[in-house]
Amino acid sequence: MASHPAPPDAPPKPTWDPRWPAEQVVPWLRPTIRIRLTLLYGGMFLIAGILLLSIIYLLAAQALHVGSDLPFEIVSGQIRGSAACHFEAQATAAQTNAAMNDCVNHERAQALDDLLTRSLFALVGLTIIAFAFGYAMAGRVLSPLGRITRTARRVVGTDLSRRIELDGPDDEFKELADTFDEMLERLERAFSSQQRFVANASHELRTPLAINRTLLEVHLSDPGAPPELQQLGKTLLSTNERSEQLVEGLLLLARSENQLVERKPVDLAEVAARAVDQASAEAEQKNVRMRTECVPAVVQGNGVLLERIALNLVQNAVRYNVAHDGWVEVRTDVQQGQAVLEVSNTGPVVPAYEIDNLFEPFRRLRTERTGSDKGVGLGLSIARSVARAHGGRIAAEPREGGGLVMRVTLPV
Repeated sequence: MASHPAPPDAPPKPTWDPRWPAEQVVPWLRPTIRIRLTLLYGGMFLIAGILLLSIIYLLAAQALHVGSDLPFEIVSGQIRGSAACHFEAQATAAQTNAAMNDCVNHERAQALDDLLTRSLFALVGLTIIAFAFGYAMAGRVLSPLGRITRTARRVVGTDLSRRIELDGPDDEFKELADTFDEMLERLERAFSSQQRFVANASHELRTPLAINRTLLEVHLSDPGAPPELQQLGKTLLSTNERSEQLVEGLLLLARSENQLVERKPVDLAEVAARAVDQASAEAEQKNVRMRTECVPAVVQGNGVLLERIALNLVQNAVRYNVAHDGWVEVRTDVQQGQAVLEVSNTGPVVPAYEIDNLFEPFRRLRTERTGSDKGVGLGLSIARSVARAHGGRIAAEPREGGGLVMRVTLPV
């Protein structure tokens, strides 16, 4: 019976899975910031140590006079040298040994002093070089972080189209930059979706309100309409107008939450004058005196939105005023490098703890979401949002005797 050859031995099983990523096989080969800084500082320490050791060796060799002549010499039967190495040849053995010992000790002390002085100078020089080299290398290593910071500052201006796109090794900075780019991409999509929603809502909400207003005006223009129908039409027209104001305010509030990309020179004095002109008729009806003190103050921004701020503040100052001898004062000025729009008025006493509530949507003094005919409760919210969009701020202060002082500050 023929015998079959034994099967060959199976190859040894691998101790690692080839499907594993390279980082899991040899993670220390990944050029991370930690590895790079470790190599950088270790290399700097090694180079500094080699330089310091070499300098000390050279200084010691020079100070000890290796290979040089003796510090004394024999001349005419006498041993002569420096002041510490000078003694007569006829001296006894003890005197000679003591003199030679003093001579050697003197030379050693002088060599050590020289070595210490030169070592201190070398240390100072190496320290300066190490600080300069470390500063330069740290700047080079941290340069990607500076690029990320600069991009983040540009994004603050709502320019979400910018990306870092950092090149280089796959380290922590590269991972941070890629994550930041992904976040910017998601934010850009979210803001684009919001802008599309605002545009669609603007069209869908304005159109039916405009149609209702047109129909009501047509019916009210009919001279044969009964008085009851005329009164109902006026009531419905007033309600429709209030709804239009609410929609316009909401849309403007949604748009002004973002920073402005396009800016043009706008004079706050001109903006305030227009607001006063638009509110003058209502002020006359309520017997409120208007006073203006406008100094040219040019800022970079959107004229329509800035005019809305001034109009909202002036209208609120007129509407929330006293019944008799009321006044509204509008001022513009440039103070400490900032343009200031200030609107102050007489009116009811406003507690300081209720100031912050005035800037919330649909909030009025001591009321919430009420059906007042003074507005829809969005004026100050819109003013604060527009001020933030221009890089400024708005603040309110209670005025002694009643009323408020509204101050808008914008960068020039």
